[in-house]
Amino acid sequence: MRGLVLTPLLAVALATGVGAAPAVALPPDHEPTREVRLDGVDVTLRDGTTRVVTVNRTGGTHARVVLWALRDGHWTSRLRARDGRIGYGGLVVGTRRRQGTGTTPLGTYGLISSFGTHPARPAWSLGYREVGRGDFWVEDNASDFYNRYRNQRRGGFRWRLPTSAENGSERLSDYPVQYEFSIVTSFNLGQVRHRGAGIFLHVNGSGATAGCVSAPRWFLAAAMARLDPGTHPVIAVGR
Repeated sequence: MRGLVLTPLLAVALATGVGAAPAVALPPDHEPTREVRLDGVDVTLRDGTTRVVTVNRTGGTHARVVLWALRDGHWTSRLRARDGRIGYGGLVVGTRRRQGTGTTPLGTYGLISSFGTHPARPAWSLGYREVGRGDFWVEDNASDFYNRYRNQRRGGFRWRLPTSAENGSERLSDYPVQYEFSIVTSFNLGQVRHRGAGIFLHVNGSGATAGCVSAPRWFLAAAMARLDPGTHPVIAVGR
């Protein structure tokens, strides 16, 4: 879900936002662990996970967003943004979330694909799609394609409903700033109706989001090149 209002780009932050935190060591035996705590956020690791994005609420709808990499048995921060945002409705346990509440789901979710306004680049290997005319993220609870990327020409959802309607879907091209770079999470991949659809990590607007996590443009541009399916990346949202 997009941020509510647009904001100027924060390109200069790239030079100052990388690698600011100390490394976090794994247990001495270096055996894989299913849980790790990074920047105060509990993360549930998947098999083979070597990239993690943590989201730590710092107050209100503001959050610190950090990209971590596992190298030589240590988790080290690679990108750090202090001006991330969460949903205007705050945080909620994922299984209790309701569509339209503006809440961001707590917990750990896969980072499974991406989309944006640019042509695909070789460094983007996380299932990228360039947004085209008529592309939507389906939020129609009556559709078989709920919480899926779909073009209106393929049908199967009520794309004519306004976004503000209970079952209105998002026309992705309507949000060129927020969705310039967007990474899709696995939240509600099982399509539980009315739980919510379209929870992404995307570029900041000027305020809270409608449920997504957002971060500065520089963070998203850099993260797109650092995440790939082979790293089994996840995002963990904490309080």
